[in-house]
Amino acid sequence: MAEINIQFTRFSAFYSPLILTIAGDYLKDQGLEPKHSIAAPGISAIAALHAGSAHVVQSAPSQGITALERGEDPGALHFAQINEKDGFFLTGRAPDPEFAWAKLAGKRVLVDGGGQPLAMFKYACHKMGLNYGDIDAIEMPGSEMDATFRAGEGDYIHQQGPAPQQLEHDGVGHVVASLGDAIGPCAFSSLAATGEWLAGDMAPAFMRAYRKARADLLSTPAAEIALIEQSFFPEIDPAVLTTTIAAYQKLGNWSPHVEITKPAFEATLDIFLHAGRITKRHPYERVIAPPPE
Repeated sequence: MAEINIQFTRFSAFYSPLILTIAGDYLKDQGLEPKHSIAAPGISAIAALHAGSAHVVQSAPSQGITALERGEDPGALHFAQINEKDGFFLTGRAPDPEFAWAKLAGKRVLVDGGGQPLAMFKYACHKMGLNYGDIDAIEMPGSEMDATFRAGEGDYIHQQGPAPQQLEHDGVGHVVASLGDAIGPCAFSSLAATGEWLAGDMAPAFMRAYRKARADLLSTPAAEIALIEQSFFPEIDPAVLTTTIAAYQKLGNWSPHVEITKPAFEATLDIFLHAGRITKRHPYERVIAPPPE
């Protein structure tokens, strides 16, 4: 059985399409033995492709877009989507079924300061009619946010699941909004590889496994998916993992198609232009490749 090495840039239940592919028997059914790793903080998983330590990485089309903006070759092709919507949530201190984004004005909001999360948050504010400058935004590394909020800092916090669902479970906060709902479909997170690997024999076998896992993720109750993935999240309560997976199923992050569509890519260009991260629209074909067949 051939070994396939997969690296994540971030690791959370948000990436369940890829996690389930590894956690289930999908790859083994295609003659592949999966090994996974997580990129060190501050190091792009794309580097693992060129070092030869990974065949496939969890990334984002924005990686290629921002590389082109710097005048560099992206160094990889993004060939399938993982999420077609933003997977971050806004959590407040108290339940607020009547939440409106205008309520963030003047409030202290812990915002994930990573390049894409921050760009997406600013665009969500824009789409919801809120000036980002009207928020008392505290931009910080994602790794520091949870402890900071639990210590009493901030009125709201901007996090990817399952962190918000864990806050609710612990009685520390209450999810009030989804950025995926605010922004709509976009090319958010992806699978990436080198062109050489995509032209080889392993790529179609991987893709068959990924398509099957993704289809099962959409058609299987969240509790059953959580049971398969639980060993990957030993620190997360099983009920929290189930709630998180159910939330993403409902939001439509994991659409039935695996292709990164041109409309989704164009939406991401809109987001990064608005945030000032790019100055022009970069070509789809320089970043995106079709899934291997």
